[in-house]
Amino acid sequence: MGNGVPKLPNQVEGPANGSTNLEPAPLVKVILADSQAIYRVGIRKIFALEDDIRVLAQAETLGQLLAAAAKFEPDVILFESSLCPNPVGALGEVMRRSPNAKLIVIGPESQDQEETVEFLRRGVRGIISRCVSPDLLVKCVRKVAEGETWLDNQGVNKVIEAYRNQASQLTAPKPKARLTDKELLIVACVTQGMKNKEIATEVGTTEQVVKNYLRKVYDKLGVSDRLELALYCIHHRLLQGVRVPSMEAAAQDAAPKPANGVDVGEPLVTTHKV
Repeated sequence: MGNGVPKLPNQVEGPANGSTNLEPAPLVKVILADSQAIYRVGIRKIFALEDDIRVLAQAETLGQLLAAAAKFEPDVILFESSLCPNPVGALGEVMRRSPNAKLIVIGPESQDQEETVEFLRRGVRGIISRCVSPDLLVKCVRKVAEGETWLDNQGVNKVIEAYRNQASQLTAPKPKARLTDKELLIVACVTQGMKNKEIATEVGTTEQVVKNYLRKVYDKLGVSDRLELALYCIHHRLLQGVRVPSMEAAAQDAAPKPANGVDVGEPLVTTHKV
């Protein structure tokens, strides 16, 4: 017969030197927030079988959760995504009330992809479905309490698909922005070096309206100033066929005048009598 000391569920063995030094497992303090009482009762019974998990409080509304988060110091908060109309927006307030707690979101089986990604962006450390098995639920709580991130297979697939969609959008060619005739005229004036006041006179509007138009053009084309706008126009040949009337008139006035009905530069044809 061996003389070893049996290891209790909530204890870990000390050094293998024959001593009986036992160290209790860290206690994970949990707040359970779910709108369905029967689900809260079931989860609490699951946790009651574990010596290292203790439920500090239960909440069936967002208000109760915020009050419990401010009163207690939980390690983990189990948060049902249907607890309030805007769960993503509520996360910030929950974290503000309990900044050291790690959040696990309990969602439906068909959790929205965008919402899943947004939960992770807001600092959620775990996402599980309502039909999770008891042993995986317990494992999830322990892993998250230790600082790890927990996602089931569906959650992982949704995150991967979201990043694939983001990558395809970044690499796909951007559609050319469509500018109105007036916007094109204003852009043409800018590329000619005209100031906003001169452009306003050209277009027949005020200087402030020209500024407003330019802001819209910047947003449409994704540029930030006049230089980038000019470079964009050159690269994309945006102003082909667009003419500034005053510049055209000035160019005509500056052109050499014809002499005796014949344009300057055209060779005169003379005849000589034989």
